[in-house]
Amino acid sequence: MTTPPLPTYADVQAAARILDGVAHRTPVLRSRRLDALAGCEVHLKAEHLQRVGAFKFRGAFTALSAFDADQRRAGVLAWSSGNHAQAVALAARELGMPATIVMPHDAPELKVAATLGYGAEVVRYDRWTEDREAIGAALAAERGMTVVPPYDHPGVIAGQGTVVKELLEDVPDLDVVVTPLGGGGLLAGSLLSARAVAPRARVYGVEPAAGDDGRRSLEEGRIVTIGTPRTIADGAQTLHLGELTFPILRDGVTEVVTATDDQLVTAMRVAASVLKQVVEPTGVLGLAAVLSGAVPQTAGLRVGVVLSGGNVDLERFAALVTQGADGAEGVEQT
Repeated sequence: MTTPPLPTYADVQAAARILDGVAHRTPVLRSRRLDALAGCEVHLKAEHLQRVGAFKFRGAFTALSAFDADQRRAGVLAWSSGNHAQAVALAARELGMPATIVMPHDAPELKVAATLGYGAEVVRYDRWTEDREAIGAALAAERGMTVVPPYDHPGVIAGQGTVVKELLEDVPDLDVVVTPLGGGGLLAGSLLSARAVAPRARVYGVEPAAGDDGRRSLEEGRIVTIGTPRTIADGAQTLHLGELTFPILRDGVTEVVTATDDQLVTAMRVAASVLKQVVEPTGVLGLAAVLSGAVPQTAGLRVGVVLSGGNVDLERFAALVTQGADGAEGVEQT
């Protein structure tokens, strides 16, 4: 299959027009206490307050909006551990098309229930022994459905780019931008916006320490594939960057850094206690890296951080913030 052209900032601008009045323009949160903890001026883009509870709705709706009449009749197929699943399911419902989502057996039940609630069919698989992309491709071919993967799609990347586009419109003089990194859709889109609007800003991606394929890929100059990482950040348990996201990251990102599960728990606690916000483990990757100092040289600077999602079961959330990553293992292993 031919790789499509890389998206540009013009595509992000087009996505913003598609999403106007459909996606929420999420707020930017501020806290003096958080600034003191981080040693810098932190501006948090609250995408955990987006529709479906995550930034993923932006990319999904943008991608599905480009379907022609035949594609809409046949429907969309996607694979996801949860947030892209919900996003595609809701976007498909809004646009009047069927959706089938391939989800792992150990996906958070909150995310599975929401995906079903939006009207999608869910096909389960074992993430440790089965290949979701192969399962999805076979189903799509059998049913004539169009695949919209969670990150390696020009429409998805363009839609995700509207997150940082809005952030830079609201806070135009940021010195640093930090986003979570899984497959790279959010970071790639963020780079398209940042390099066009705030070219002097440093841009960092943050991935789980247990799944640092992005960092390794940039170091080696090629896409590195890893085994499924064991981390509480279920939304970033990706195995590799995409054919589209990798070159955008390679040519634009300042650095990819990592956060441990313990640092994610600390960031969740800070978000809950200081900001009164419930954010899922993947959603605080950027905040964790700023608080831990993994993002370098931020003292006194204006730092924009994307809180990418808030879809976490309350029992799981309570166990993590009270018992830590190790103590919560028995509640749900993601």
